[in-house]
Formats: sequence, structure tokens, C-alpha cells
Amino acid sequence: MKLLVIGASGMIGSRVTEEALGRGHEVIAAVRSPEALPAKDGLTPLKLEVTDGAAVAAAAKDADVIVGTVSPRSTGNPAQEMEDIMKGYVAGATGAGKPIVVVGGAGTLNLPDGTPVADVVPEAYAAEAKAMRAAYALLDASDAAYSFIAPPGEIAPGEKTGKFRLGGREYLTDAEGNSRISAEDFAIALVDEAEAPKHGRAIFTVAY
Repeated sequence: MKLLVIGASGMIGSRVTEEALGRGHEVIAAVRSPEALPAKDGLTPLKLEVTDGAAVAAAAKDADVIVGTVSPRSTGNPAQEMEDIMKGYVAGATGAGKPIVVVGGAGTLNLPDGTPVADVVPEAYAAEAKAMRAAYALLDASDAAYSFIAPPGEIAPGEKTGKFRLGGREYLTDAEGNSRISAEDFAIALVDEAEAPKHGRAIFTVAY
């Protein structure tokens, strides 16, 4: 299987790349600076601008699935950034006729009572959370064959355990009220979905 991983040098993208390579898959690692990527068996570096849908479609031509892991670049306008990124994903996936697994944010999830997480996050994160929800709506309105994986409240580099819970759109917490996952375990769930989609045209999440 060959994956086009967009944003392959980021925290999540790099771990998705490692997980996929470790399972024997090939990875087209699409980044802004491919010369910075280390040489690895099965890895093909590619310079790509995610907002160029035609370029994304061309890059995905020989891939089996697209994985979108790009985050806004903190330019002060997350809504426009997320819209541009999502338009690139949609144009690429539909143009190439390939499925896409998109990494979203916890702001796209809902609390158990149905309240959008984006409505209750601290003010510092509200704009990006609402921008991600709007971008998801754009994806959902498209004809793309997608799965949308949202992390829990906290995701950071950590231990790879292979033990976690999968959920739908509801924000998951443990018995102590924590909502977290390591980037390594998140990558496992993502590559599982890329290999055998079980959440077509839907949001799902993963947490301890």
C-alpha cells in the first residue's frame, strides 16, 4: 500500500509516516522542505503546497490513500487557513479519485450533551477550534471519500502502547476526566483507518 502523507515532517505526520513504513507500506512524504527529510527505505520525499489542489491530485495519482495532517501556520487567520487547506484536500482527493484520512482537532467533537467543544474551549483556542469545525463542514459537503480523525483534548509525543479507545464524535475522557493520547498511538489508529476504513464520511476520535 502507498500513502501520500501531507505534512509528513510534523508531529503527527512524522509518526504516521513511521507507523506506515514500519508496517511495510510505502510513503510519499509531502512537505515544504523535502531536502530536510532523512533517507529511508520506502520513503519518497516530495515538495508540495497543500493549498494547490491540482498538485495534491497529481501527487496522489500513484497513491492508494491520502493522509492530511497539516495544521494552520498561526498567521492570525485560522479560518481562512483551514478553509484553504481543506479545499486543497478536497480538490486533491476528488481530482485523483482517492480516499483521504484527514486529521482534525478536538474542536470538531461534541460533549456528551451535544455541546460543541469549540463553544467551551479557552478563548485562546476558540478561533482555531471553530475554524476546524467550519473546515469539516466544507469537507462533509464535498464528494470526497473521507474519514476524519479528531484527537482528544491533549495529544503530544509519548509512548506507543497500542492500547486506546475509539469513539465517534463525542469527546472522550478517562475516569479522572483526562482526554489525551500519545501521537504514537494516534498514528496507529490513523494508519488502521487508512488500511481498512471503518469511519467513512464521518468523524471519529481516539483516546485513552
